[in-house]
Amino acid sequence: MNQFEQAKQHLLEQQYTWVVTGVAGFIGSHLLEFLLAHQQKVIGIDNFVTGFEQNIADVLGLFSVEQRKLFTFIKGSVIDLETCHKLVQHSDFVLHQAALGSVPRSIKDPLVTHEANVTGFLNMLVAAKDARIKRFVYASSSSVYGDSPILPKSEGHQGNPLSPYAVSKMTNELYAKAFSNCYAIDTIGLRYFNVFGARQNFRGAYAAVIPLWIKALLEGAPIYINGDGNSSRDFCYVKNVVQANILAALSHNSKAVNTVYNVAVGEQTSLNQLYQILKELLNIKDHQPIYRDFREGDVRHSLADIEKAKNLLGYAPLYNVRQGLEKALSWYQHHEQ
Repeated sequence: MNQFEQAKQHLLEQQYTWVVTGVAGFIGSHLLEFLLAHQQKVIGIDNFVTGFEQNIADVLGLFSVEQRKLFTFIKGSVIDLETCHKLVQHSDFVLHQAALGSVPRSIKDPLVTHEANVTGFLNMLVAAKDARIKRFVYASSSSVYGDSPILPKSEGHQGNPLSPYAVSKMTNELYAKAFSNCYAIDTIGLRYFNVFGARQNFRGAYAAVIPLWIKALLEGAPIYINGDGNSSRDFCYVKNVVQANILAALSHNSKAVNTVYNVAVGEQTSLNQLYQILKELLNIKDHQPIYRDFREGDVRHSLADIEKAKNLLGYAPLYNVRQGLEKALSWYQHHEQ
């Protein structure tokens, strides 16, 4: 039995109280789904700026009345410190997902990004410290690697940040390290690499590339590729991210805490390759992309070294990009309207 299977078995035998910030968001809703499926109590918060009430409704619709009673929802924002304190009272673990997660948005409005991603993060850290929670696990980002040309990206090598969003995530990691040193609170940061899956938003100006392209292909609309299409990413199916969060929260390895980990698959996929995979899975032949200039703030290549997470957390991603897309495609097809 691998470490994730052991963690799942432990949860079925031991009930904890988990705080999930950004619970109505894409990743937050998947964490909620996993925790309820394993009989855990969940307190979730969201202000619906980027999350959706429908995501919560969809998750709760999967469970019995008794299981739904395990979930408590608070409509509010982590920008409010008093709300954060109330949120974490009598809780065991915090899975902090709340953030404004868009590079273009951060360039357009850095103050709003700072408030949500830095002030909100600090508020949650303070509240978690005061409540003496067992562990604070938070979403960081591959954007912290900035302009570093080194591939694969390993946790010890970072370049200069290319956007206010990247700065906000770097700041989160610095605050977490400082709090670990000053207040003896266990923290673990997870640097997500291009996460995708069901309940991911494909509407609006800041939609991620996979849902945006699926929507365009289904509608016969144009697909725009920034640059020559050879830019690459390490696309990570959301179920892999859920695994990493649970392992990070429950790890008994003293060497595994107060640090950061890459959360990805460890495989490189170019935008041109992604486009071809989507066409194949959707069985679409008569469609050609439109190439345009590179986008400001984007990195050229991204590939994760996930050995640290494998060795210290027991992380073992179950899905590569094609397998994840096969799992998620039906959701995208039914929700593209």
